[in-house]
Amino acid sequence: MIPRLSFIVCAFTLFATQASAFEISSPSVSDGKWDAKYLGDKAGCGGQSVSIALAWKDPPAGTKSFALTMFDPDANGGKGFWHWLAWNIPASAKGLREGAGAEGGKRMPKGSVSGTGGVGRAGYFGPCPPPGSGTHHYVFTLYALSGKTLRIPENPSPEMASTAAKSQALGQAAVTYTYGR
Repeated sequence: MIPRLSFIVCAFTLFATQASAFEISSPSVSDGKWDAKYLGDKAGCGGQSVSIALAWKDPPAGTKSFALTMFDPDANGGKGFWHWLAWNIPASAKGLREGAGAEGGKRMPKGSVSGTGGVGRAGYFGPCPPPGSGTHHYVFTLYALSGKTLRIPENPSPEMASTAAKSQALGQAAVTYTYGR
């Protein structure tokens, strides 16, 4: 009887843990299908770089703020390209509305900081792979942070911001969407 009870308790615990997993998603896109407004506004991509809406749920206990990155690992011959970086997003946020990543971060929640990505400006830059370069993967990673602010120098490189977020995270959630042209 004891082994059976232990198995039931373990199974219930595993199910309860999985039911409350930290997740991020977007109602704006589906894999491979992006409305033109979300695409990059440079290099002939024909978009407007309107950031997609994002939603998240079940962050780890003790989360005081969030950091967000959008990275294309397929760009630049496999070196990657940073499309969006933001941090100090308040813990009360359950997502970001469409357009929140406008240039300069003016539409982000109060207190948020928008980092400078690969195009040299703060804010979201939509997918814009070179024609014929195949399908690119756009990885949105949300870090649940233990502090209200990300401990980082002013004007960090995208790599520095990402590394700082990883090192200060209580947990992370990621979703990947693809696009090619």
